[in-house]
This record gives sequence, C-alpha cells and structure tokens, in this order.
Amino acid sequence: MIGMNKTPHSVYTVRFTDCDLFGHLNNGRYIDYLLNAREDHLKTEYQLDLTRFYQQGVSWLVAGHEISYMRPAAYNEQVVVKSALLQATPGSLLVEMMMLDEKHSQLKALLWTRFTHVNIRTGKKEDHTDDFMAFARAVEIDTVDVSKGFQHRLKTVIEEIKQW
Repeated sequence: MIGMNKTPHSVYTVRFTDCDLFGHLNNGRYIDYLLNAREDHLKTEYQLDLTRFYQQGVSWLVAGHEISYMRPAAYNEQVVVKSALLQATPGSLLVEMMMLDEKHSQLKALLWTRFTHVNIRTGKKEDHTDDFMAFARAVEIDTVDVSKGFQHRLKTVIEEIKQW
C-alpha cells in the first residue's frame, strides 16, 4: 500500500443532456459527476469494486453532502475531478471531491460527502472490517484538518489554486 495515490483525478466531458438552458452543468448533476468519479477512482486506483461489497452484503449510504458551486462547468468543457478520503471512522467515511477546469486554475465545485457503512441485509449501521480500516488509513489524507470545517477548507483550496 506504500506509494498509493491519495488524491486520484480523472477528466470528464460535460454532456449536453446534463446542462441547463444556459449551457451550464445542472447543479444536481455536479454531485453525480463527483460521486461517479470517486467510484471510478476506487476501481482504477485501488482496485476496489463496489459490486464486491454489495455481494458481501455491505454498502455505504450518503448521510449528507456539503457543496459549494464556485464557477459554472460549461457544455462540452473538459473538467478534472479529484477525490480523497479525509476521514475514516469505524462506521463512516468523509470524502472530499472537487471539480476544476482542465488547467487546474479554477475551482468549479467542492463537495464533502459523509458515507455511513451499513449492512444491506439488516439495513443497520455496521463498523468497517479491520482489513477495510487498514486500507482506509493507508489512503486517508492527513493534511486536512476536518475539525475546522468545510468553509475553512474551501478557503484553503481557493488559496492553493491561486498560488498554483
């Protein structure tokens, strides 16, 4: 697990059917793009296929989203989506996803999603396995102070982009 990419990213094209009348990505579709990218990142970077977990009777439900829309993503624009695990606890995960322009010079959106680990058969919360927690600890970002909150992180990301 040494040397794993803790902040995978991928490029997506904004589709016509995902846009509003102004040719901007619909607000609800940002979340779809970001969550789909995270699922892609899990599969390509860590060889974690969510189907395998479903077959074992466990999954993660979205407990909440916190999102800020900073700039519109336009029809046919190439956008970069980055994702990272900010915090892993025995029963939940906090994942950060951000959408940027292709040059990484403009933040389009920042999303924090809290996932609760559940047993599909019982519908109840369940702690992660020791093996999963070992994996999560290996890819968890330790440079973000979650206790300072989403708005503080948003300001930090904007400043980092300006300096970049």
